[in-house]
Amino acid sequence: MKIGIDVGGTNTDSVLIDGKKVVASVKATTSKDVLQGITNSLQKLFTQASSEDVELVMLGTTHFANALVERKGLSETAVIRFGYPYGNALPPFVNFPEQLKAQIKGPVYMMPGGHEFDGSHISPYDEKQVYEVAKKLQNDNIKAVAISSPFSPVNNEIEQRTADILKAEIPDLAVTISSDIGSVGLLERENAAILNSSLLLTAERIVSALRRSLNEIGLTCPFYLTQNDGTLMNVDYVQRFPVLTISSGPTNSMRGASFLSNTNNALVIDVGGTTTDVGVLINGFPRPAANITEIAGVRTNFRMPDVFSLGLGGGTNVRFNDQHLPIIGPKSSGSQIHKDAYIFGGRTLTMTDIVVAAGYQQIGDARNVPLTKNAAHDILQHARDMLSVTLDKMKPSREEIPAILVGGGAIIFNDITEGVSEVIRPEHASVANAIGAAISQIGGEVDQVISLENLSRAEAVEQVKEQAIEQAIHAGAEPRSVEIVEFSETPLAYLPGNASRFSVKAVGNLKEGQIQ
Repeated sequence: MKIGIDVGGTNTDSVLIDGKKVVASVKATTSKDVLQGITNSLQKLFTQASSEDVELVMLGTTHFANALVERKGLSETAVIRFGYPYGNALPPFVNFPEQLKAQIKGPVYMMPGGHEFDGSHISPYDEKQVYEVAKKLQNDNIKAVAISSPFSPVNNEIEQRTADILKAEIPDLAVTISSDIGSVGLLERENAAILNSSLLLTAERIVSALRRSLNEIGLTCPFYLTQNDGTLMNVDYVQRFPVLTISSGPTNSMRGASFLSNTNNALVIDVGGTTTDVGVLINGFPRPAANITEIAGVRTNFRMPDVFSLGLGGGTNVRFNDQHLPIIGPKSSGSQIHKDAYIFGGRTLTMTDIVVAAGYQQIGDARNVPLTKNAAHDILQHARDMLSVTLDKMKPSREEIPAILVGGGAIIFNDITEGVSEVIRPEHASVANAIGAAISQIGGEVDQVISLENLSRAEAVEQVKEQAIEQAIHAGAEPRSVEIVEFSETPLAYLPGNASRFSVKAVGNLKEGQIQ
C-alpha cells in the first residue's frame, strides 16, 4: 500500500491507496509548521487504517516554495557566468526582487569561455581562473554557487568541468549547473540555477526533518517527493534539485483528477480554501507552461505546469462596495475559516457562508449568515462568471471539452455550464491532490537544441526519445512500463544549421527493486 500526502495553503490531505482502491483519506488543517501539519494529517489517517502494510510514501510539499516566498533559510549564492566579454550589460541577479537579492546575492564572476550554438568557442576557457575563483569562494566562506554558460543545454562541457573543479577543491560546496535546470535562454536558465542553489542547504535539512517525522509515527519505508511535472523524485534527487518541487501541488491535483475520472484530456478545476487553480490535462499530464515562468518574482525557464490561479476558494472573503455590489477575494480566511466564518460563529463573510445561505450545503448554522437566499445566489453567479472567464483563457481551443471539478472547496460551484461539454465530479474529489501524489510515476525528460545539418529529423527524434526513456529507467522506472507521453519540436529559424528544439518526456511505473 502507498500513502499520498499533499500540503496546501489551507489543508494537508493524506490518502492510503491499495492498488487503485482508496482505503482511507483525511483532511487536516495546514499549520505554520508544515512538518507538524503532515504529522497531524497522518495521525488522523491512521485512526482509519493501519500503517503496517505501507511500502511507500509520496509527498507533495510547499517547503521550498515557502522558503522563497518568505525569504527564509536561503543561502548566499555566488554566480560564475561564462561568455565574457558578452553579457556585462545584464549581470546575474538583474531584475531580482530587491528583498530576495539582498538575501541571496553573493559574489559574481564573469569568466571567459562558453560556446556558440554551432559549438565554436566564444573565448578560450581558462581553468587557472576557475581555480582562483575556488580559492576566493573558500576564503569568503561561500556555501552555494550557480554556474551558467551560453548554450549550455547544447554543450555543457564548460559548466560540468567547472563544477568538477569546484567540488574537488571545496567538497562541501553546493553547486548547480544551469544546463541541469533550464533550457535555452541564458538569463532565465541562470536565474533558475541561482534559486536552486540558494535552496540546496535547506533541502538537506528538510529531507532529514521529513525522514524523522515519518519515523516518529512508525513509517520507516522509503519516501519520495513529487515534482512539478507529475513524476517522483527520490531524496537524493530532491537534495540536488529542490526547485523542481515548486508547483507540484496543482500538478498532483490534475494527476489525481485524471486518475479518479479516468479522463486524460480535460480542464481541471481544483478549488481549495484560498484559490481555484485551473489547468489542462493532455494525455493525463498537465500542459506545460510557456517558456518563461516566474517564481518568487524571478523569471525562469524551467518546466512548470500551465496553471491559472484565481483568488476564489471556500475560505475566500466576500465584502460589498458602496453600491452594495459583491467583491469576492482575493483575501481568504484559509485555515482560519473555522474561526472566521459566520456559520461557525465568526464575523467574516466567506464563500462557504454563501453556499450555506443559498441552501446548497448544510454546514454550521445558516441562521448566522447575514444574507438572504437571493443575495447568496447572486454572489454565487458572480463567482461562476469569474470562473467562466478563466476557463475561456485556459481552454486549448474553442471546442468545448470536459471539466473535472476537484478540491475541498468545490462546493462553491454547484452548477457550471458555460464553456465545457460536461462537469465530472469524481468520488474522493476533495483529496485528488493527495491521490495524485500517491499515483505518481518515475519520469525522464529531455529538452535539447539539435542541428539537423548532419543528422536526419528521424534520427534526431529517435535520439531524444531514447535519451528520455533511458533517463526514466535510470531514475528507477520499470523498463517495460516506460512510454513517451509528451513530444514537441520547435524549428529555430534564427539559429544556423537548420536547428530545432526537441522536448520529450517519458514516464513509467516505479520498479519494485527500487523500493528498498
